[in-house]
Amino acid sequence: MPDPTASAGAAGAALGWKAVGGAAGFAACGAGLAAVIVMLMTPPRSPREWAVGLICTVLGSICGGAAVVQRFGLQEWLHSYTGLVAIMGVAFACGLPAWAIVRWGFTWMIQREGKPLDEVIADARKVLP
Repeated sequence: MPDPTASAGAAGAALGWKAVGGAAGFAACGAGLAAVIVMLMTPPRSPREWAVGLICTVLGSICGGAAVVQRFGLQEWLHSYTGLVAIMGVAFACGLPAWAIVRWGFTWMIQREGKPLDEVIADARKVLP
């Protein structure tokens, strides 16, 4: 006879997966993996940078992945498990640049720390097209 606790746990996990939505769950897995990979490759310099990087990487994965799926019409992939895994890969790939952009932004801001706002704006205008 199966252990009632294990059966209830499996049923709860399945219900939770349905509540999150299969495709959203796979995208969330891709987002989480992207965040872990980039933070292992380039560790954050401070807890604040870690939090901002994590949030930006996850949002870059989910929002960027959704934009790519929408732009290229990949919704058909959602009808198979193989397609769901591929969507997770798309979400993963979209999150990787987000961490780099956050690091570059932090480095740029740290270099200008203590400068008056008008100098920071002048520096930004030099950099931006």
